[in-house]
Amino acid sequence: MQVKELTGWHVLAIFGSAFAIIISVNLTLAFQAVHTFPGLETKNSYVVSQAFDGDRAAQEALGWKVYADVADGVLALHIDDAIGPVVPTITSATLGRATHVGEDLTPDFRHDGVQFVADIPTLAPGNWNLRLAAVAHDGTDFRQRIVLRVWQ
Repeated sequence: MQVKELTGWHVLAIFGSAFAIIISVNLTLAFQAVHTFPGLETKNSYVVSQAFDGDRAAQEALGWKVYADVADGVLALHIDDAIGPVVPTITSATLGRATHVGEDLTPDFRHDGVQFVADIPTLAPGNWNLRLAAVAHDGTDFRQRIVLRVWQ
């Protein structure tokens, strides 16, 4: 059996191939990170921060307890205060993952007398976020991210 000699060109090819693999993996991961990034939360965070404490105090003064659950293809959103169920005007709702927007859904909520419900497709197991924006009857803006855990 004849043994081939390892020359400088062979070593150069091995190093070049290794770096090509590393660079291609890095580029693929960088593209995926940028491609799935949901984007900015706000255009000017400084301006939003100036009203944050006032908005939070007004929202907390409502005294709402908000939680959500999902079962049999129905997303249920409960909004209660000290007296019972509250029926605000929902201005926007997005159900999705925290890490990407590829699975985002916009539930079409309707109130059934006790809670808001929306028909949704079966969700994959894991953590989901319901990003809710609503307006109370007194005009107070309400925004909250509700964490929803799906077990299957």
